[in-house]
Amino acid sequence: MSTTENNLPLDETVNAPWLAYDAYVFDIDGTLLNARDLVHYNSFQGALKEIYGCDRDITEVPLHGNTDIGILRATTRLGGIGDDVFEARLQEALSWMRSCTTRNAADLRVDVCPSVPSLLAILKKRGKLLGVATGNLEQVGWPKLASAQLKQYFDFGCFSDHHEQRADIFRNAATEARRRLGPEATVCFVGDTPNDIAAARANSSPIIAVATGIHSFETLKALGPDYCLRSCDDLFTA
Repeated sequence: MSTTENNLPLDETVNAPWLAYDAYVFDIDGTLLNARDLVHYNSFQGALKEIYGCDRDITEVPLHGNTDIGILRATTRLGGIGDDVFEARLQEALSWMRSCTTRNAADLRVDVCPSVPSLLAILKKRGKLLGVATGNLEQVGWPKLASAQLKQYFDFGCFSDHHEQRADIFRNAATEARRRLGPEATVCFVGDTPNDIAAARANSSPIIAVATGIHSFETLKALGPDYCLRSCDDLFTA
């Protein structure tokens, strides 16, 4: 029997309910990978200082399950900056973040979450459409995936460049999947936060929750996702 690099069975030997969907759309941070560098963080802090004159730190606001725009807004509010000023300077701030990440992409250091390459390889071999739906800006998300050597698995991505709410990003992803596959296509989301579960539910979509970010298995399971995993390893051992 052929095996993956993790000695997990390849797709011809795997038959499970979680393989029944037409498309799978993944969050990035905490789901596919965990970043161990300061590239994304420094892009935030530079934009806050240089564009908004704000000396607050993004670690003062919720980060996990948030979006880049949502993080900027929450941090500038802590700094006493009104929403009118925030909106007026937002595009300049996002441009700063994109440029900063591009300049420093070589410094990205990420850890791939357990069994993720095996899972993506199985889904691709099964002919599934794969996408990402993330709170990252596009020019932040794709470089992280490239650094993790995962970018090649994905057919499309939906990012936070034009959407502050995660549910809207997920909605765009479901729409894009059905544009490619047809209106009856089933789309399953995979994420690691309560906000991912809520965003999938807001779009009447199934969700696989993985406890590879900061939220515990117990916390995620209590929210009633369709599947709840300690890591993607569980998909092959259940």
